[in-house]
Amino acid sequence: MSDRSHNRLTRPETLTAVGIILIAAGFLVPTTDLRSISALLPAAMLIGLIVLALVLLVMDQRKAARAEAPVQMTQAPKRVAGAFLLILGYALACDFIGFYVSTAVTIPLVAFAFGYRNPLGLLVATGIVVGSIWLIFDFGMSQSFPAGRLWKD
Repeated sequence: MSDRSHNRLTRPETLTAVGIILIAAGFLVPTTDLRSISALLPAAMLIGLIVLALVLLVMDQRKAARAEAPVQMTQAPKRVAGAFLLILGYALACDFIGFYVSTAVTIPLVAFAFGYRNPLGLLVATGIVVGSIWLIFDFGMSQSFPAGRLWKD
């Protein structure tokens, strides 16, 4: 019985949820220093991430209360590591070649890394995401994203 209470807080999904909440909250604090229009997207995404992590935490603790065994976090840790490396590369690429080009390349690469192989689906999803971002922010709100160091005059 004491083993069950010990394992309840060290379950992989619980630790992941708590980690996401702490990191997202840490990144949320600096958004208060930004102009409201600039802070809107990062704050909304971070708040959404916190809400999803809270849902994960509650669901995992309910499983723990039913004494269900914890689930291994990933069946393919190399894929997860590769996706994180792609995201790191994406952040660097945004600085060098710009936001839109980096996003158009990274979305299908991350989806492919996680096993989605339909080329038409990858193309459509990439077009929808990049097109929506352009319509909302560049066209609708007149906010420009980084063009990258290599494209500057």
